[in-house]
Amino acid sequence: MKRTVLIFALSVALLLGGCKKAPEARVMARAVPERADDFVFENNLIAGRFYGEALEGNPTSPGIDIWVKMPGKLVADEWYKGAMEDPEYYHHNHGGKDCYKVAVSLGGGASAPFSNGRLCYPATNYRVSSVEYHGKDTVCFTLYYPEWEMEEGVLVSLKKTVTVVVDSYFCDVEDVYTFTGAPMLVIAAGINQHYEQNTMERNYAQKDRYAIWEHASDQSVEPEDGMIGVAVVMPEAQMLCMTTDRSHALLLKGISSGDSLRYKFGSCWSKGDVKTSAEWFKIVDEQ
Repeated sequence: MKRTVLIFALSVALLLGGCKKAPEARVMARAVPERADDFVFENNLIAGRFYGEALEGNPTSPGIDIWVKMPGKLVADEWYKGAMEDPEYYHHNHGGKDCYKVAVSLGGGASAPFSNGRLCYPATNYRVSSVEYHGKDTVCFTLYYPEWEMEEGVLVSLKKTVTVVVDSYFCDVEDVYTFTGAPMLVIAAGINQHYEQNTMERNYAQKDRYAIWEHASDQSVEPEDGMIGVAVVMPEAQMLCMTTDRSHALLLKGISSGDSLRYKFGSCWSKGDVKTSAEWFKIVDEQ
């Protein structure tokens, strides 16, 4: 009798254990062919996207488009689903939204060759993507930008690998530029800051990092009274500079063809857990 009861108890325990809900993923990254070939990434604190082929010309840009959100659940799939019925869905506040203007720029932390005082953007958006690893707490993906002529006789291609981990406001980047026609290139990783709208509140600058704290720069659909923090960190940066129009803050490093350029980009929203510029700059300093 005791043996029968024990077997029954074990069976119940196994059955209940098998019915436990699998833990929800707290990171994601995927291509979004249903919405203009975007590539979206997200963890429990931040979200963003890269532009794909279907958006070329509107814009053609390597820039990272920041999506602000409340800490907690993943929202990108929900927002894209909403956008199938209302193209402006994620420009409205659904616990966060897209309110950072990228256009043709580096956005919230992309990179590009820098020559004669100008950024030399890829001629296309990313054309191929692959998810290298997708776990519960970490996702890693790669985007490929096909060869373009950055200046006469200099041909360049880019392989960009981004790692997103849970509980972090920052993502790790490894950019591999392959090129011919030059012994080395200067690469700039940086952020688009919106001085022209007089929204800049404060910034934080060191040789190897730069951060801003500004008002929403894209308010085309509805007003936004929150603040956005954006930052880029490159431990091996050789110089920090501004573009002549002060639209970009750039961290520069010279590389040979095939070298890995490693840096981080990050963002936050004042309606989440990071309320002030001082808090944001402390997080940036800890990277």
